[in-house]
Amino acid sequence: MTLESTKIQSFFAISDGISLMNMISGFISIIFAINHNFELAAVAMIIAIMFDSVDGWVARKINRNDELKFGKNIDSLCDAISFGGAPAVFFYSISETIPHNTSILPLIVSLLIVACGILRLTRYNVIADHIQTRDFIGFPIPGIAIILATFYLSGLFNIYIALILMTIVSLLMISNITYPKFDNLIIIGISVILIVLIILPINLTIFTINIPALLLLIFSLYYLLINLIKK
Repeated sequence: MTLESTKIQSFFAISDGISLMNMISGFISIIFAINHNFELAAVAMIIAIMFDSVDGWVARKINRNDELKFGKNIDSLCDAISFGGAPAVFFYSISETIPHNTSILPLIVSLLIVACGILRLTRYNVIADHIQTRDFIGFPIPGIAIILATFYLSGLFNIYIALILMTIVSLLMISNITYPKFDNLIIIGISVILIVLIILPINLTIFTINIPALLLLIFSLYYLLINLIKK
C-alpha cells in the first residue's frame, strides 16, 4: 500500500456517509441529553437507528468492493457513539435530574452500557468472517438505544426500572444468546410506521402515554426477551 492510496476518497463510499449520519444523530443526542432536552435526545437516537439500518443495504445495492473492511469499521465506530455513548449519557443525565439522588448506580450502569457496547461491536468485527450464522450473537447494540428512547418517550419512564432494564440489556449484548435478523416485511413495515409517527410532531397520546412509542417499546422488549425465555 502506497501513501497515495491512503487518501480517504480511496476508501469512502455512499454507505459510509450514511454511517456518519448515524454518528451525527448520536452525537446530537448526546448534546441534547447534556442540556436535559431528553425528548429530542431520544428522537435523535431513533433517527440514528434509521440511518444504521440502511447503510449496509446501500452498500449491498452499490456492490461495494471493500476488501479492507473500511465500511465495517466505520459502521462499528459510529455505532459506538450512537448506541454506546448516546444511551449512556442520556441515562446518566436523566439520573442527575432526580432530586437528592446521590447513588453511584446510574454512573455504574452508564459505564456498563458503554463497555458492553464496545465489547459487543469488537467481538462482531472479530468473528464476522469466521462463523457461519445469519443470526446476531448477543443482543444487537441498536436495541439498547431504541429500548431506552421509547421507554422515555412512552411517558412511562421510571429511573429505577431503567436501571434494571439497562443492566439486563447490556449484559445480553455480550452474551452468546442468538437473535434472528429482521426479515419479516410486515414487522419491519409496522416498525417503520411507528418510528415515523414518533419522529413527526403528531400527538398520538392517551392519558399522557405515547402510543407509537409504547408499541415500539413492547416490540423491542419482546425481541429482547423471547430468545432468553427459549433458552
